Amino acid sequence: MKRAIILHGKPSKEGYYSTDRDSESNSHWLPWLQHQLCVRDVLAQTPEMPAPYAPDYERWREEFERQAIDEDTILVGHSCGGGFLTRWLSEASVQIDKLVLVAPWLDREHDYEDLFQFELDENLAKKTKHGIDVLYSTNDGPQMQSTLAFLRERLPDARYHEFVDYGHFCLRDMNTREFPELLTICIDE
Repeated sequence: MKRAIILHGKPSKEGYYSTDRDSESNSHWLPWLQHQLCVRDVLAQTPEMPAPYAPDYERWREEFERQAIDEDTILVGHSCGGGFLTRWLSEASVQIDKLVLVAPWLDREHDYEDLFQFELDENLAKKTKHGIDVLYSTNDGPQMQSTLAFLRERLPDARYHEFVDYGHFCLRDMNTREFPELLTICIDE
Protein backbone atom coordinates (compact mmCIF):
# COMPACT_ATOMS: atom_id res chain seq x y z
CA MET A 1 0.00 0.00 0.00
CA LYS A 2 1.29 3.45 -0.96
CA ARG A 3 1.61 5.76 2.04
CA ALA A 4 3.00 9.19 2.93
CA ILE A 5 4.26 10.73 6.14
CA ILE A 6 4.20 14.53 6.25
CA LEU A 7 6.27 16.24 8.95
CA HIS A 8 5.80 19.78 10.18
CA GLY A 9 8.53 22.26 11.07
CA LYS A 10 9.64 24.05 14.23
CA PRO A 11 7.32 26.75 15.58
CA SER A 12 8.17 29.31 18.20
CA LYS A 13 7.28 28.29 21.75
CA GLU A 14 4.72 31.11 21.93
CA GLY A 15 3.14 30.04 18.65
CA TYR A 16 2.99 26.42 19.72
CA TYR A 17 1.14 27.23 22.94
CA SER A 18 -1.22 29.73 21.32
CA THR A 19 -4.82 28.51 21.34
CA ASP A 20 -5.53 30.78 18.36
CA ARG A 21 -3.44 28.66 15.99
CA ASP A 22 -3.70 25.22 14.46
CA SER A 23 -1.52 22.44 15.80
CA GLU A 24 1.69 22.08 13.80
CA SER A 25 0.48 18.95 12.02
CA ASN A 26 -2.63 20.86 10.92
CA SER A 27 -0.93 24.08 9.85
CA HIS A 28 -0.11 25.60 6.49
CA TRP A 29 -0.60 23.15 3.57
CA LEU A 30 -0.11 19.93 5.55
CA PRO A 31 -3.81 18.98 6.00
CA TRP A 32 -4.60 19.92 2.41
CA LEU A 33 -1.79 17.70 1.11
CA GLN A 34 -2.81 14.87 3.44
CA HIS A 35 -6.39 14.96 2.13
CA GLN A 36 -5.31 15.20 -1.52
CA LEU A 37 -3.08 12.16 -1.13
CA CYS A 38 -5.77 10.18 0.72
CA VAL A 39 -8.34 10.71 -2.06
CA ARG A 40 -5.71 9.32 -4.45
CA ASP A 41 -5.44 6.16 -2.33
CA VAL A 42 -2.18 7.17 -0.66
CA LEU A 43 -2.59 6.68 3.08
CA ALA A 44 -1.15 9.93 4.46
CA GLN A 45 -0.32 10.76 8.07
CA THR A 46 0.80 14.02 9.67
CA PRO A 47 2.20 13.03 13.07
CA GLU A 48 2.65 15.65 15.76
CA MET A 49 6.26 15.74 16.93
CA PRO A 50 6.94 16.24 20.66
CA ALA A 51 7.86 19.76 21.83
CA PRO A 52 8.48 20.95 18.26
CA TYR A 53 9.59 24.41 19.45
CA ALA A 54 12.65 22.70 21.05
CA PRO A 55 13.27 19.72 18.74
CA ASP A 56 15.12 16.80 20.23
CA TYR A 57 16.28 14.22 17.69
CA GLU A 58 15.80 11.13 19.86
CA ARG A 59 12.31 12.15 20.94
CA TRP A 60 11.32 12.98 17.35
CA ARG A 61 12.86 9.73 16.06
CA GLU A 62 10.95 7.66 18.60
CA GLU A 63 7.65 9.28 17.64
CA PHE A 64 8.40 9.15 13.91
CA GLU A 65 9.32 5.47 13.95
CA ARG A 66 5.83 4.59 15.20
CA GLN A 67 4.88 4.97 11.54
CA ALA A 68 5.20 2.11 9.06
CA ILE A 69 8.00 3.07 6.67
CA ASP A 70 8.99 0.99 3.65
CA GLU A 71 9.68 1.12 -0.09
CA ASP A 72 6.13 2.38 -0.73
CA THR A 73 6.45 5.38 1.63
CA ILE A 74 6.78 8.99 0.51
CA LEU A 75 8.41 11.17 3.15
CA VAL A 76 7.55 14.89 3.05
CA GLY A 77 9.14 17.35 5.44
CA HIS A 78 8.70 21.09 5.90
CA SER A 79 11.59 23.15 7.27
CA CYS A 80 12.89 21.46 10.44
CA GLY A 81 10.79 18.40 9.53
CA GLY A 82 12.73 18.20 6.26
CA GLY A 83 16.01 18.48 8.14
CA PHE A 84 14.90 15.73 10.50
CA LEU A 85 13.97 13.45 7.58
CA THR A 86 17.35 14.10 5.95
CA ARG A 87 19.14 12.97 9.09
CA TRP A 88 16.81 10.06 9.76
CA LEU A 89 17.14 8.68 6.24
CA SER A 90 20.93 9.22 6.31
CA GLU A 91 21.15 7.04 9.41
CA ALA A 92 18.42 4.48 8.67
CA SER A 93 18.78 1.23 6.77
CA VAL A 94 15.56 1.49 4.80
CA GLN A 95 14.35 1.98 1.24
CA ILE A 96 11.56 4.48 0.62
CA ASP A 97 9.60 5.60 -2.40
CA LYS A 98 10.55 9.29 -2.42
CA LEU A 99 11.91 12.07 -0.19
CA VAL A 100 10.35 15.53 -0.62
CA LEU A 101 11.89 18.45 1.27
CA VAL A 102 9.99 21.75 1.40
CA ALA A 103 12.19 24.67 2.52
CA PRO A 104 14.44 22.22 4.39
CA TRP A 105 16.40 23.52 7.37
CA LEU A 106 19.58 21.82 8.58
CA ASP A 107 20.68 24.49 11.09
CA ARG A 108 23.95 25.40 9.39
CA GLU A 109 24.36 28.01 12.17
CA HIS A 110 24.55 25.18 14.77
CA ASP A 111 21.89 26.49 17.15
CA TYR A 112 20.51 22.96 17.66
CA GLU A 113 23.60 20.76 17.83
CA ASP A 114 21.77 17.62 18.99
CA LEU A 115 19.24 17.70 16.17
CA PHE A 116 21.59 18.11 13.25
CA GLN A 117 24.85 16.59 14.44
CA PHE A 118 25.20 13.91 11.78
CA GLU A 119 26.94 12.99 8.55
CA LEU A 120 24.74 13.52 5.53
CA ASP A 121 24.69 10.35 3.43
CA GLU A 122 25.74 11.65 0.02
CA ASN A 123 24.17 8.53 -1.52
CA LEU A 124 20.79 9.35 0.01
CA ALA A 125 19.05 9.16 -3.37
CA LYS A 126 19.97 5.45 -3.55
CA LYS A 127 17.71 4.86 -0.55
CA THR A 128 14.75 6.02 -2.64
CA LYS A 129 12.90 4.47 -5.54
CA HIS A 130 11.98 7.82 -7.11
CA GLY A 131 14.64 10.19 -5.82
CA ILE A 132 14.74 13.37 -3.81
CA ASP A 133 12.89 16.61 -4.51
CA VAL A 134 13.84 19.87 -2.82
CA LEU A 135 11.44 22.82 -3.01
CA TYR A 136 12.73 26.29 -2.21
CA SER A 137 11.69 29.89 -2.67
CA THR A 138 13.89 32.72 -3.88
CA ASN A 139 12.68 34.95 -1.03
CA ASP A 140 13.18 32.53 1.87
CA GLY A 141 15.54 33.57 4.66
CA PRO A 142 19.34 33.26 4.78
CA GLN A 143 19.27 30.13 6.99
CA MET A 144 17.28 28.30 4.33
CA GLN A 145 19.56 29.56 1.58
CA SER A 146 22.53 28.20 3.56
CA THR A 147 20.86 24.79 3.82
CA LEU A 148 20.01 24.87 0.11
CA ALA A 149 23.64 25.57 -0.85
CA PHE A 150 24.80 22.72 1.41
CA LEU A 151 22.28 20.29 -0.12
CA ARG A 152 23.12 21.29 -3.70
CA GLU A 153 26.77 20.56 -2.98
CA ARG A 154 26.17 17.24 -1.20
CA LEU A 155 23.10 15.96 -3.08
CA PRO A 156 23.64 16.93 -6.72
CA ASP A 157 21.31 14.13 -7.89
CA ALA A 158 18.29 15.68 -6.16
CA ARG A 159 15.72 17.59 -8.21
CA TYR A 160 15.57 21.24 -7.14
CA HIS A 161 12.33 23.15 -7.69
CA GLU A 162 12.54 26.93 -7.51
CA PHE A 163 9.53 29.01 -6.52
CA VAL A 164 9.26 32.79 -6.53
CA ASP A 165 7.67 34.66 -3.61
CA TYR A 166 6.60 31.55 -1.66
CA GLY A 167 8.70 32.65 1.34
CA HIS A 168 9.08 29.79 3.79
CA PHE A 169 6.03 27.99 2.32
CA CYS A 170 3.89 29.01 5.31
CA LEU A 171 0.27 30.13 5.15
CA ARG A 172 1.28 33.75 5.79
CA ASP A 173 3.70 33.62 2.83
CA MET A 174 1.54 31.70 0.36
CA ASN A 175 -1.88 33.06 1.42
CA THR A 176 -3.41 29.68 0.69
CA ARG A 177 -3.44 26.18 2.15
CA GLU A 178 -3.51 24.64 -1.31
CA PHE A 179 -0.18 23.61 -2.79
CA PRO A 180 -0.90 21.78 -6.08
CA GLU A 181 2.74 21.90 -7.22
CA LEU A 182 3.75 19.90 -4.15
CA LEU A 183 0.98 17.37 -4.76
CA THR A 184 2.21 16.87 -8.33
CA ILE A 185 5.77 16.30 -7.09
CA CYS A 186 4.57 13.81 -4.49
CA ILE A 187 2.55 11.68 -6.90
CA ASP A 188 4.76 12.05 -9.98
CA GLU A 189 6.93 9.01 -10.59
